[in-house]
Amino acid sequence: MAKAILEFEKPIADLQEKIAEMRTLGESVDLTSEVAAMESKVEELRHEIFENLTRWQRVQLARHPDRPYSLDYINALTSDFLELHGDRGVRDDPAIVGGFGTLDGIGSVMWVGHQKGRDTKQNVFRNFGMPNPEGYRKALRLFKLAEKFGKPIVCFLDTPGAFPGIEAEERGQAEAIARNLLEMSKLEVPVIICVIGEGASGGALGIGVGDRILMLENAWYSVISPESCSSILWRTWSFKEQAAEALKLTAPDLLSVGVIDRIIPEPLGGAHQAPEVMFETMKNVLTEEISLLQKTEKFSDGEALDRRVAKFAKMGFWEN
Repeated sequence: MAKAILEFEKPIADLQEKIAEMRTLGESVDLTSEVAAMESKVEELRHEIFENLTRWQRVQLARHPDRPYSLDYINALTSDFLELHGDRGVRDDPAIVGGFGTLDGIGSVMWVGHQKGRDTKQNVFRNFGMPNPEGYRKALRLFKLAEKFGKPIVCFLDTPGAFPGIEAEERGQAEAIARNLLEMSKLEVPVIICVIGEGASGGALGIGVGDRILMLENAWYSVISPESCSSILWRTWSFKEQAAEALKLTAPDLLSVGVIDRIIPEPLGGAHQAPEVMFETMKNVLTEEISLLQKTEKFSDGEALDRRVAKFAKMGFWEN
């Protein structure tokens, strides 16, 4: 299957297509030097484009259909992942996945994350990565299970938002998210949060309270998507690029104001360009972060709660 090409990637794709044509001609004519020059030009163009991305272009990269999802990371980082299902109340929500799996150097970890689909059938099954209340309640059950056995928790955030349907509200969507915010703040085990793609509003925050907030270089994290922001302010989606700039939703923006703690670098062109490299980077970062928390922080007698409350309380600016 051909890889999806974003609008700003087309100049690179056009040059790569010409290189392919030259290589075909090279079977009868020596074009080695010409091909090498063209490849050098492609590399220069790639650096020029991806080192100067706009905020809207990063949003597009975060949504790239070939980008690794939660299960891709979990299965790459563990060899014994055991997925656990259900909220013990209504049903299982495939938009949120979770379970125990061993991370080398750390041991057993509770993995929880939003999960999208790769095609229409999978996306319908996963509800396009938009959790229902039972998804958040399943996540909370898994958080409590990890706490019971003293295991660290890693959450991967990647959702366009919590499911906005009437039935979700009827089953207590807002209460489920609010309950998670409260309970996650009190967990007496290390909690690492990593935004790997889209981090939209309460849908992301519902599994997003932790000791360390990490974010991939080309992910985005905001109270609202650029399209929805544009729709509210201008009554049209046409100003989504301006909305993205105003929202300041990229990793560098959020690091500068203390919303996140660390940016995880991606391969040039995005995580989907070299997934194995991305997985190795993620493994090293998570091992380092969890080890540091286990060595330097105490997770008992309310200390975890005090620390997390202080962490989130100092975000933003206000006046008395």
